[in-house]
Amino acid sequence: MKTVNIAIDGPAGAGKSSIAKKVSAELGYIYVDTGALYRAVALYLTENETADADIPEALKNADISLRFVDGEQRVYLGNRDVSGLIRTPAISMAASRTSAIPAVREYLFETQKKIARENNVIMDGRDIGTVVLPDADVKIFLTASAEERANRRFRELSEKPDCPAYQEILDDIIKRDYNDMHRETAPLKQADDAVLFDTTSMNLEESSEKLTELIRSKLNGG
Repeated sequence: MKTVNIAIDGPAGAGKSSIAKKVSAELGYIYVDTGALYRAVALYLTENETADADIPEALKNADISLRFVDGEQRVYLGNRDVSGLIRTPAISMAASRTSAIPAVREYLFETQKKIARENNVIMDGRDIGTVVLPDADVKIFLTASAEERANRRFRELSEKPDCPAYQEILDDIIKRDYNDMHRETAPLKQADDAVLFDTTSMNLEESSEKLTELIRSKLNGG
C-alpha cells in the first residue's frame, strides 16, 4: 500500500516544526523533523571535536535515532535524550554548516527515505521536496520574514537569563539563511511544484488550520 508523503521546506525559524507537528496530529500522520537529525549530527561532531576531514569515519560510530515517546518525537544519541541540547544557537549554526557536508547528508539520506516509505509522514527540512522526497504527494515551502522569525525567537528565549539581543538573533537568522541558500550541496530553495505558504501575519493556530486545509485540498485533487 502506497504511503502518503508531505514535504515541508523553508528557512530556519519559520515555524515548520511547530506547525508540522499540529498538522500531522490532525491528519494522523507521523511527523519527521529532519532538522533535528542534522542538529544531532552537529552535536555529535561538536562534542567529539571532529575535524571536517574525519567526519566520514566518525559517522560510522554515530548512533542517532528518532523515538516517539507519548506521541512526541525525541532525539537520541545512543541512549541519551538530546532533544534539548540540539536547540542551542551554537548547535543551530553548527548544523547549518555541517549539513552542507556530503558525508553528513549521505549518512541521513537513506534514514529519511526509509521512514517515508514505511509511514504516512509530514517531513520538514531544507531539501525535502527537492532532494529527499522529490515525488512527495504535496510539497509546501513554508516561510516568514526574517524580522518576524527573529521576533518569535526572541520571545521564545526572553525568559532565559542569557537571552541574546534581538539584533543578534536577527543577524544569526540572516546569516543562516544565506548559508543555507548558497551551499553547494542541496541548497535551500522552493521546489518548482511546491506551494508557497507565508506565516508572517499568522499565529500558530491560524497557520496550522490553514495548512491542514491546504494539504487536504491538494490530496483531494484541489
